[in-house]
Amino acid sequence: MRVRAPWPLAVPAALATVFLLLPLVALIIRAPWEALPDLLSDPSTGHALWLSVRTATVTTVLCVLFGVPLAWALARGSFPGRGLLRALVTIPLVLPPVVGGVSLLLVLGRRGLVGNRLDDWFGVTIPFTTNAVIIAQTFVALPFLVLSVEGALSAADRRFEDAAATLGAGRATAFFRVTLPMVAPAVAAGAVLSWARALGEFGATITFAGNFPKTTQTMPLSVYLAMETDPDAAVALSLVLLVVSIVVLVALRGHWWDARRTQRLA
Repeated sequence: MRVRAPWPLAVPAALATVFLLLPLVALIIRAPWEALPDLLSDPSTGHALWLSVRTATVTTVLCVLFGVPLAWALARGSFPGRGLLRALVTIPLVLPPVVGGVSLLLVLGRRGLVGNRLDDWFGVTIPFTTNAVIIAQTFVALPFLVLSVEGALSAADRRFEDAAATLGAGRATAFFRVTLPMVAPAVAAGAVLSWARALGEFGATITFAGNFPKTTQTMPLSVYLAMETDPDAAVALSLVLLVVSIVVLVALRGHWWDARRTQRLA
């Protein structure tokens, strides 16, 4: 049953809503609508948008593949240093992205701890490539999925898994047939958050991958570059990022709702 919030809570909640909404309203109002088709028809804009969407999608897949097992280990595992591992997972959330980019450069750069071996032994260079964009995005986006799924796993009812075990299901079968469907809404939510974070990544990307058109210049980097020379183009590009993010969130909202309703009915 929903109740009306008391005014000591309603007032700051309303102010917070206005604070979050006004910048988006300003972006929509100040957008150069008449020149928008010409600004968006620029080939460089299309390249940057496609690169952003493609790298963010690959990043999200990597976050799911590696983040779900890591979340399970944090929620259900019992091993020394689990608290330290959880702290390490959350570091990218509070670490300035540019510092993350510097750290990646020190590890995977041509003179980095691992990068020098990759270059000497295999001739592989990662920085300032499209792969560097994906790695930078994964570094900052992975915690969003891990924390979302870990919370769901910690709150999930283990009786269903115990029942599956008594029926002869192995641990792997119970995970894929019982546990994973139960936390599917959290996986979807974490994946969307990871995708959105990867789409808007700037600091680690420009530090570790650079700003090369068609290779590493994503939409946030294009916005930064345009802001120095053509503010109207920067506003137009920002509007595109806003629209893409809203469309994805709205499109997946129905899937989250259906999954939650299925869990309740079950």
